[in-house]
Amino acid sequence: MPRLKSRVQIPFPAPLNPRVVRPPFFCDYRNPNGFLVNLIEMKAQQNSSNSRRATRRRSAKEALRKLYSQFGFKDQVLITIDPDPDSIGSALALKRLLWHKVQSTTIGIIRPVKRLNNLTLVRLLRIPLVLLNKDQIDEFDRFLIVDGQPHHNEVFKGIPYTGIIDHHPLDETANDAPFIDVRPDYGATSTILTEYLRAAKIKPSQTLATALLYGIKTDTRNFERHTTVEDIDAFHYLFSLANHNILRKVEISDLSLKDLKVFQKAIERKHVIKDRIFAHLDEISNPDTLVVIAEFFLKVYDISWSVISGVYEDRLIVIIRSDGYRKDAGRTVSRAFKNMGVAGGHQAMARAEIPLKKLNEVVEKVNSKTIERFVRKRLSPFA
Repeated sequence: MPRLKSRVQIPFPAPLNPRVVRPPFFCDYRNPNGFLVNLIEMKAQQNSSNSRRATRRRSAKEALRKLYSQFGFKDQVLITIDPDPDSIGSALALKRLLWHKVQSTTIGIIRPVKRLNNLTLVRLLRIPLVLLNKDQIDEFDRFLIVDGQPHHNEVFKGIPYTGIIDHHPLDETANDAPFIDVRPDYGATSTILTEYLRAAKIKPSQTLATALLYGIKTDTRNFERHTTVEDIDAFHYLFSLANHNILRKVEISDLSLKDLKVFQKAIERKHVIKDRIFAHLDEISNPDTLVVIAEFFLKVYDISWSVISGVYEDRLIVIIRSDGYRKDAGRTVSRAFKNMGVAGGHQAMARAEIPLKKLNEVVEKVNSKTIERFVRKRLSPFA
């Protein structure tokens, strides 16, 4: 048998053997005609990767221990979320972690679930969600928020949180909570909660694994944006435990017939400025439709930013999607609208909600055309 050289050249795009090469750790893509894999470096990096995993397990155990220390057996806990797949999966995992640790745990949503994918997820997995009102908050002793922070919504601002678990950039106003685990480098909060479950040696049920897996898939956009090794590791762990028939059903439940009319309106009203596409849709019945349209428009060739807006319950909702390449949608929307309402997000996705009363202070006459011009001006590439 010929001796194996310490440096092996594999012509690109030869298929990779995952047992030998695991991107992005061991591959060097700097050579445009091929990539080199140094077997000695591979071994060192593999040991380093194993060391990082051990560190993560220790840190997850420490975080979990600190989290548990915030609660007593008689506590009635409320987990608040702005419902999307990542927050729903994370809240369900946190509820499982607190089982037998507190008297009761309730997952409270600040708005009804309306997006069809999410409705299908909640219905098929029978996830217990409670629509919150202000009177209910007094019934609880401890409060947690996952996949969000107090400044993300007016409802959150008035709640004295015991703990915050999130993957959005930490806002300084969140520092009052006794327990904070915020990891902006992670692609999904569901990844953090998966690490907690593993640290607690709790094997997630099929329902929980499916919810967490879908949360990771959606917030990383199937690993096409801001994804870390931790996200991939959590996905790999959950994959065999999840119900993939339910996942397929959830993922294809995108649109209703009524949504097609909104799509038509968006296409007719689109306005392109350089690499940005804008569309204002006036009054809308479901703000989640804006999200679907924003992601759809981002698929247009040469478009790097998609900005879709509409009015819902006396608020202007602005949804931004970007390709994330040298861009930060969260910072952009925060800079444009934070002094008027709530605004924030990630590099590739962001959202702003502005009361129409606030618009009266900056727009002479609030109507469809003036709102459209206002959004374009604030988010124009020339602003």
